[in-house]
Amino acid sequence: MIQHLVDGILVGSILSLGAIGLTMAMHMLRFANFSHAELLSIGAYSALVFDGLFKGLYPALANAVGPLSLTWALSLAMILSMALTGASAVLIDRLVFRRVRSKGGELSMVFASFGVAMIIRNALGLSFGLNSKLYSQDIVFATVLSRDPLLLIKPDQVFSLIAALVIMAILHLVLSRTTFGYALRAVAENPALAQVSGINLSRMIMLIWIIGGGLAAAAGVFYGLNNQINPVLGRDLVLPIFAATIVGGIGSIYGAVLGGFLVGIASNMALVVLPSGYSPSVPFLIILIVLMIRPSGLFGEERT
Repeated sequence: MIQHLVDGILVGSILSLGAIGLTMAMHMLRFANFSHAELLSIGAYSALVFDGLFKGLYPALANAVGPLSLTWALSLAMILSMALTGASAVLIDRLVFRRVRSKGGELSMVFASFGVAMIIRNALGLSFGLNSKLYSQDIVFATVLSRDPLLLIKPDQVFSLIAALVIMAILHLVLSRTTFGYALRAVAENPALAQVSGINLSRMIMLIWIIGGGLAAAAGVFYGLNNQINPVLGRDLVLPIFAATIVGGIGSIYGAVLGGFLVGIASNMALVVLPSGYSPSVPFLIILIVLMIRPSGLFGEERT
């Protein structure tokens, strides 16, 4: 049971990063973006491309960082993939969502997001093939932390958790100590009034997409570092990420972080009593329970 709890915490850190960008976009743009999880796939695969490029140009970067399977090349690749994925999110908004937003309603935006998700998923499958890929072929053995009860953990998992927490802490400082953070909250609460106050709404929306895309890319790389990546990565993670967003409360960044950890822990702890084939249903159950008990989520605000 302790092993499942630890695994849930590690998975929760990845879900939290994905949920932060989703809850920000949903709160500001008022639509459920089902293509957001595909940004994790874009980040994971773009890091794979940059990783191979750096290793080819500078073989010394292929060395692993300490006990991790993470290489210096992949470290740099992750930074570039975050920038590229943020730019991709902005491009998607410019080409699709902004056009639909100006002519249609929230429901049209939701349908458009389904179409964007399918296009990205199939484009990745055509470009990279349908087979799963690994960042490293090296075998990294888990460290035995305890034998009774048995507790195993890999260095890559510890790194992913710590890195995710550091990214969240940096985001917290940016949102709570900078003018951008104040402007973001103003736009989220009342876009029209924020514009009257001199805030550039279009610029804020662009920054939201950049931040959300960058965080999603980091989550995708952390996922690939501990698992295999494939074109359906976004499809497999979209429901847990939405569950984390709903549990935490739409618009609450801290709620998204907590929701990610709760969903990750609940999904892994369910394996104690349920066969593994039933674990994907746990996020559905969590969403239903939260919507029945507190529709606004743990930290969400009731809207009239």
